[in-house]
Amino acid sequence: MNTDELEHALFRAELRVLEIQTKLHRWARDDPHRRFDDLFNLAADPAFLLVAWDRVRGNKGARTAGVDGRTAASIATGTGVEEFLDALRTSLKDRSFQPQPVRERMIPKAGGKLRRLGIATIRDRVVQASLKLVLEPVFEAEFLPCSYGFRPMRRVHDAIAEVRYLSARSYEWIVEGDIKACFDEISHPALMDRVRRRVGDRRVLALVKAFLKAGILGEDRVLRENNAGTPQGSILSPLLSNVALSVLDEHIAQGPGGPASSRVERGRRRRHGLPNYRLVRFADDWCLMVSGTRADAEALREEIAEVLSTRMGLRLSQEKTLITHIDDGLDFLGWHIQRHRKRGTDRCYVYTYPSRKALKAVMAKVKTWCRKMDTGQPLDALLIRLNRMLRGWCAFFKPGVSSATFGYLSHYTREQVIRWLRRKHRRITWKDLYRRFCDHRGWPTGEQRELFNPEKVGTTRYRYRGAAIPTPWTPKG
Repeated sequence: MNTDELEHALFRAELRVLEIQTKLHRWARDDPHRRFDDLFNLAADPAFLLVAWDRVRGNKGARTAGVDGRTAASIATGTGVEEFLDALRTSLKDRSFQPQPVRERMIPKAGGKLRRLGIATIRDRVVQASLKLVLEPVFEAEFLPCSYGFRPMRRVHDAIAEVRYLSARSYEWIVEGDIKACFDEISHPALMDRVRRRVGDRRVLALVKAFLKAGILGEDRVLRENNAGTPQGSILSPLLSNVALSVLDEHIAQGPGGPASSRVERGRRRRHGLPNYRLVRFADDWCLMVSGTRADAEALREEIAEVLSTRMGLRLSQEKTLITHIDDGLDFLGWHIQRHRKRGTDRCYVYTYPSRKALKAVMAKVKTWCRKMDTGQPLDALLIRLNRMLRGWCAFFKPGVSSATFGYLSHYTREQVIRWLRRKHRRITWKDLYRRFCDHRGWPTGEQRELFNPEKVGTTRYRYRGAAIPTPWTPKG
């Protein structure tokens, strides 16, 4: 199959997948108790496998091999895409498919700790991606609006806007949740029970369980069993973690004083000294917004710890699960959220800023690139790297009170680039260095581009969308 034929086949496959996903989502939404009994044939469908292959190949991780040593590029040039997918479909249909162990990779976290990443083979990734195409529309129909992480058409900014909206409306005490090793400790039996609520196809259930139980080949080359958790880095893991943590969403939603209670009921509870509360969750990071007292927030923290422990085998970190007042501010998903008085007035508002941790992280990256880039390279080579990173960082923090932070980052980046130029040209004077490599403002400029200036990025206000966030399968109009 040549490139044009593959692209045409992919286009038709995407249309077919979208059509079937829309039907699955509609059926799941219209009947909350429906169990789907024939999903395996969809997961093994040629259209679903082709779309899954395209998503795996287009991912940055496609260049990383699993335990079999094969990458997406080596499969495309060696076996061929059509032959690879045909063989994969045959192995699924005749039940000979078995997931291979994931390759363990330990990556550093903040604070010197390590996070375990599981790298599956390309073959397993394609099957997982196909399963996700089938299962995601079904589970999206029952996920609650308070969940934002790893869900289509939802983003970090929606979660931040929700926290800001609620904290400006009397939800002033906040439980900042931290789950210990969430991806590593989810109970397999409890998770499979949650999946069975919607999936009745035993072949799909067996496939999901096989991926959960796939062994781990450690960096020490020792094969270990996996009896809990979902491998972080797996394509299915974000969806399965949302399925598991929806236990928390449902507990808060169904509780008295939760989002299901009416305005009259919430007012009655406050008059009787009882708290109201709302949950904002992004994957395993969450905030419980409490309209009440600190004692109410502490009681709810213990209640949540009990729910997670008994129903999913998860534990809260007592050291990192904090209770904060909005006037003291909190860091959430890279943002700092705090209420204070607006300058020149007596009124208080809730503001969102880039957190200090996020600023330090991007400054460290700038410093690393300026140290790592060989001084034998032209200035444009360094600017390409820095500009790409700075544009992405500023685009993420644009909808907030970020101008002062952007100005600080702009000054810091300029100084780092000037120092790199000084190391590159040690024998010329400062006057010649500025004349040759800076514009009239003293801003570093190469032959074909200039350094991206964060200070020139204008800030905006992110529009709060509430619960009215569509899915890719929501009918338009």
